[in-house]
Amino acid sequence: MSIRPIRTEADYDVALRAVERLWNARKGSAAADRLQVLVTLIEAYEAKHWPIDPPDPVDAIAYAMERKGLSRKDLEAFIGSRARVADILNGRRRLTMEMAWKLHRGLGIPAEVLLRPVALRRRGGPIARAA
Repeated sequence: MSIRPIRTEADYDVALRAVERLWNARKGSAAADRLQVLVTLIEAYEAKHWPIDPPDPVDAIAYAMERKGLSRKDLEAFIGSRARVADILNGRRRLTMEMAWKLHRGLGIPAEVLLRPVALRRRGGPIARAA
């Protein structure tokens, strides 16, 4: 089997079928090397044709809280007061660099996710523009 660039959906389907055949290849074998190259090509094709935007910072924090069984009170160590935690989680305040760094270090949330510009929500009003 020759390995070629993935340019079309048909090429993509062929590559996926080849990965299925090679999935249990012995580590260090030529088949395992082909598998690794095919996976890299597939990932590049998918990233180009079906990009996935990183999550909103608040969604990432909520996911980390759920995964780690944390409460809003637990976030005070990273964000500050109870009111500040509420403002962040309700989208009324942006994370500061210090908050983002603490959340990144403490909860393992990627910094690039926490530092994304987001629109703020005004109390009872429309969403403000992202800075």
